[in-house]
Amino acid sequence: MVPGRFSSLGPVGLPAPEELTMSTTATTELPADATDRIGELRQEIDACDAQIIELIRRRLSISQEIGALRTASGGMRLSLSREQRVLDRFRAALGPDGATLGMMLLRQGRGRL
Repeated sequence: MVPGRFSSLGPVGLPAPEELTMSTTATTELPADATDRIGELRQEIDACDAQIIELIRRRLSISQEIGALRTASGGMRLSLSREQRVLDRFRAALGPDGATLGMMLLRQGRGRL
């Protein structure tokens, strides 16, 4: 084999790049009841997502109002101790990714520092 060239098995016995395809379908078919159940579960996830989005929008509106009231009354726009309590609560409930999610929500409500 010539260096840099692919055989039908490609380098080191792997398939040649043109033989590789990405597939989003399984090689075996799922039973109809499993397919139906997956569809039902995905609908539940979609409903949860819609509720989460609505709650986030509500949270952002409340947070922005708090920031405006704090600023209008001569205070700081944010409270770092309050933010830390929020992050701690998210971390305790959801782990390290929860703290990341909490930070994203805080940033959405107050903007970047």
